[in-house]
Amino acid sequence: MLSFFINILKFDKNIILSFLEILLIIVSSAGLLHGVLLAFYLCFFKKKKTLPNLLFGLILIFMAFRIGKSVMMNFGNNLEPIFIFAGLAFLLLIGPLLKWYVLGMTHPNFKLPKNYVIELIPFFIVFASSLFITKEWFESNKKVAFILFSSVLLFIYLHFAFYIFLSWQSVQKVKRSHQINTQTKSQKAIFNWLRMLIIGFVIIWFSYVLNILDDAVPYVIGPIVYSLAVYFLSYKAFQLKATDIDGEVFKENDKAELFSEISKLVIIEKLYLEPDLSLSKLSKLIGQSTQKTSSVINQYAKRNFNDFINHYRIQDAKGMLSSIESEKFTISSIAFDTGFSSLSSFNSAFKKFEGTTPSSYRKNKLN
Repeated sequence: MLSFFINILKFDKNIILSFLEILLIIVSSAGLLHGVLLAFYLCFFKKKKTLPNLLFGLILIFMAFRIGKSVMMNFGNNLEPIFIFAGLAFLLLIGPLLKWYVLGMTHPNFKLPKNYVIELIPFFIVFASSLFITKEWFESNKKVAFILFSSVLLFIYLHFAFYIFLSWQSVQKVKRSHQINTQTKSQKAIFNWLRMLIIGFVIIWFSYVLNILDDAVPYVIGPIVYSLAVYFLSYKAFQLKATDIDGEVFKENDKAELFSEISKLVIIEKLYLEPDLSLSKLSKLIGQSTQKTSSVINQYAKRNFNDFINHYRIQDAKGMLSSIESEKFTISSIAFDTGFSSLSSFNSAFKKFEGTTPSSYRKNKLN
């Protein structure tokens, strides 16, 4: 009777293990399929076909080959060495593609460098070599095979890490040349997207490096991490509209220069203190249409014209309201001195920016 129950428990355990194995296959394969479908959409079905989208699609496709190898290796038996080496070789493609994708997203009119094939030589060498490695050779030359496999594995992961680092450096270089207060909405979206993309690749890289410690970290962790990463990155790509923009948003134009001129007039020369300052008047001073002036302010200041002007007026008013020397001045006089044409407009603007009334602000600062 006891042996009967033991056999039942063993049977139930086998069922649970089989179920978990099937579940892991589904989870790890889901991200792979999702990545391939997204790649085909970007490469063949998206109306706006750009080089960065093509490069990103290729990254997803080659990652699918890499992940597919991991799934087969984890759940399949006696996988041929050719599949193992070929799957690893695709990481030698993904690194350069990632670097070119980052350059395409941060540089206008980007084209692949003339010597781009040179960066693909490591892939061709490893992939071509994998075609000549048989299971029989592997088993009959275990010591040599172990050294060869370890060396190739180390080179591939260091190669991938190097290109992730290069990609990060490229983003930071462009970011340093575009100060955050002058970045457009599209430029900020690209910086945010590339930051998350590179972090995603770093996480994937670590998950596969940890696979080397096979007893400590299950090999299937790599495909599962990739599945989670690709779903998250797909969501962020469409949320930030990263597939609709590219390096063209970094093309030099006169808007940044125009905003610099506006800032000089409004901030440095304190044009905001003039109560009759209007969008029309400012546009005439810089020789532009009201539509273009308004567009530039919205784009770079992230505020409309009235809020842009009132922001600096309120900053002056806050200084006067919190100064003991200015305590003798009424709130009305401070309102007029900082460019407001009425007390009511001053009160409304102050509450909008500071969340309190001028009198309450003064009371809190002086008490």
